[in-house]
Amino acid sequence: MRRQQTACLIPLAAAVLSAPGLAHAADDQGDWIVDARLRYEFVDQAGFAHEAGALTLRTRLGYETPAWSGFKALVEVENVTALSERYNSTTNGQATYPTVLDPEATELNRAQISWSGPKADVVVGRQRIVLGNARFVGNVGFRQNEQTFDAARVAFKINPTTTLTWIYIDRVQRILGDDSPQGEWDSDSHVIQLDTKTALGQLSAYGYFLDFKAAPQQSSATWGARLTGSRSLAAGPSLTWDVAYARQGDYGANPARFDLDYVALAAGLKQNSRYVTVGLERLDGDGLRGFGTPLATLHAFQGWADVFLATPARGVKDVNLRVGTTVPVGTRKLKLAVAIHDFSDAAGGLNYGSEVDASASLPLTSKLSFEMKAAQFTGDTPAFGDRTKVWFTLELKL
Repeated sequence: MRRQQTACLIPLAAAVLSAPGLAHAADDQGDWIVDARLRYEFVDQAGFAHEAGALTLRTRLGYETPAWSGFKALVEVENVTALSERYNSTTNGQATYPTVLDPEATELNRAQISWSGPKADVVVGRQRIVLGNARFVGNVGFRQNEQTFDAARVAFKINPTTTLTWIYIDRVQRILGDDSPQGEWDSDSHVIQLDTKTALGQLSAYGYFLDFKAAPQQSSATWGARLTGSRSLAAGPSLTWDVAYARQGDYGANPARFDLDYVALAAGLKQNSRYVTVGLERLDGDGLRGFGTPLATLHAFQGWADVFLATPARGVKDVNLRVGTTVPVGTRKLKLAVAIHDFSDAAGGLNYGSEVDASASLPLTSKLSFEMKAAQFTGDTPAFGDRTKVWFTLELKL
């Protein structure tokens, strides 16, 4: 599938939606998608003359047909409007402000045909892909303009507890939008992942072979595995663990030669809605480049201040503590979370800085929710300057 074939997805999806059998069923069964998110993001960052204040509205509208012989079709459009442009979106020319990666955009977010059978699930077209905890492949759902993929995905159900997934990615629709030269990446990438349940928890083994013509330096081959699980203790809480390892090397159009490691370790206690977790995540660097995760949902890792969206050449090590709980507020539940991070290079010889994150989220109704988040990074080297970020978000899902 090249660009011309991708463009054919729109009329193809429209044709399916208008098919007589499906159109009649859609009158009272199809699923409409209505999702609106209003967000204010404040950024105070060292080295900039102004503080950023980004007020943006993200709207998604779409429709998924009812199933017919296992087939479904889905079409969804997305719009991001800047209600205040006191920020650098990377495309609006406001370079004196700190960057907030929410550019204005109007685009086809998803257009896919799916089929579900007893032994396999298939999705073809522009789609949302989130694998595991999104450390390597995700939709970057925190940002207003979601990352989606022009791809073919097949999940083989080997047995009730084991699934083998193969994905071919033809194009990446990145969060930077169509106005950015890096907003779309042509791709010739393959993803293979095996997910199975074991006595020690959920095991995922994977191979990610990423090749991007527009960003050859981001091309790589990564092999790895992740194990997550929990076990109840006599005292009441459950012991939780999350262990991952990956090895990454050059691949495809990348002119460089490298071999880098990734390690993540976390252990904690969880009881009902309360949890505490101690973790370590290390992405190696060889002095020229760091371990790369170009398709990841990066905001979920290494602190919400997003200081390390690109892994430094010396790598990065994140030692962290996370605590969370839920507090009743009338008939609703207020979710609270705090995280503390200490960052250094992968070898631990150079301190990068530290960060404190906090969040509170509350469902106001069954369809409307509110969230407040804050992140404060204190840098120990000039390369990573101090910054404070605050978010207020109101989201409606119908």
